Amino acid sequence: MSGFLQILRHNRNYRNCWLGQTVSEVGDHFNSIAVLSLALHLTGSGFTVGAVMIARVLPAILAGPVAGVVLDRMDRRKVMIASDVMRGVVALLHILLLTYRETWLLYALSGLLMFASPFFNSGRSAILPKLASAEELHAANALTQTTSWLTLAIGTMLGGVSTMSFGYELAFVANAVSFACSAAAIWSLKGDFMPDRTGTTRRRASNWEEFRDGLRYMRSRPLILGIGLLGIGWSSGGGAAQVLFTLFGQVVFDRGPAGTGIIWSFAGIGLVLGGVLGHKLAHYENFERYKHTVTVAFFLHGLCYAIFSVMPTIWGAVVFITLSRVFMGLNSVMNRMMLLLHVPDGLRGRVFTTVETMSNATMMLSMGAAAVACTVFSPRQIGVVAGILSASTALFWGWANAAGKLPEPARDWEEPRREFTEPVTPA
Repeated sequence: MSGFLQILRHNRNYRNCWLGQTVSEVGDHFNSIAVLSLALHLTGSGFTVGAVMIARVLPAILAGPVAGVVLDRMDRRKVMIASDVMRGVVALLHILLLTYRETWLLYALSGLLMFASPFFNSGRSAILPKLASAEELHAANALTQTTSWLTLAIGTMLGGVSTMSFGYELAFVANAVSFACSAAAIWSLKGDFMPDRTGTTRRRASNWEEFRDGLRYMRSRPLILGIGLLGIGWSSGGGAAQVLFTLFGQVVFDRGPAGTGIIWSFAGIGLVLGGVLGHKLAHYENFERYKHTVTVAFFLHGLCYAIFSVMPTIWGAVVFITLSRVFMGLNSVMNRMMLLLHVPDGLRGRVFTTVETMSNATMMLSMGAAAVACTVFSPRQIGVVAGILSASTALFWGWANAAGKLPEPARDWEEPRREFTEPVTPA
């Protein structure tokens, strides 16, 4: 934890970016709770809730390739600000739903909001090495991801309480204000955030050609491609969890919405603990140990998820969902660090958006499959299968590592300009 506090105290650029992230992500969860609640209130149909979830995921998938090319062409700071401005306007337009109660408008606004998200999320990942020095990068990466998981737990809780107490209007306005705060924080960043395209992109290449260059780069670096495929492996079971957590809380354990909240809260706690553990292990891991750790962590993640699905009580179940998410958080921090260290600056936008798009597409298919399977199989059976799917990812990664197919790529690291990072005062 001292590394987290130190970078927040002494690195102005990262601190401002982190504050913007925290505020905007809490606002995101205000919006999510309000929108899903409003969807159920307007139609009384669980189908509408599922359709809204798809309407939020599908545009992000479609935006991924566009966002990647834009982030590798333009000033990433300006792209992120534009994303915040667009999302702020769309978030405020959600107020129209309170007087113009049409489901198509609900889908459209949800889709527009999420279409703009990859431009910000992948941009934040791409600029991280320019916000932190080489010594700070492990802490910056771990803190950025851990904050996302912590705001999930806090934001959903506050969003639910706020919506119940003050109505939908406050949630939508709060979301819009959060994007304004985020835009101001990103605007305050100092430095050059144009991507370094030296040797990574052909001159006068079309958008499609640049996107294919990103895919070609990933295929030529087995480790980078492997990390992308790990996201698919996790999402094959992780998407089902979006559906199963509600069913386990309200149907299997008969605890109502509170049961769902308990499961989600402990899952969030597990991710935060995993992020902290990943930061701690960074000081002891070399490249070979990293690859072995991924194998073990993925296997234990899937195993704990399967055990969660068969536990007879909710308190036994949350122990194993917490452990499952600890191993998932550990993996996420380590894999994102590998991308930050090895992907050239001029390709980071395309690589990060491609990895995110692959994961989102698999998650959407997993959610759909789980929803259909619920009409035939019990939530416990589906959960066991989802756990096995996630655990099987460890077998493919372990085999590739044993066969020598995951060599370490050449590193592409450039020390940021030190005048934009406040010096650390010795203790």
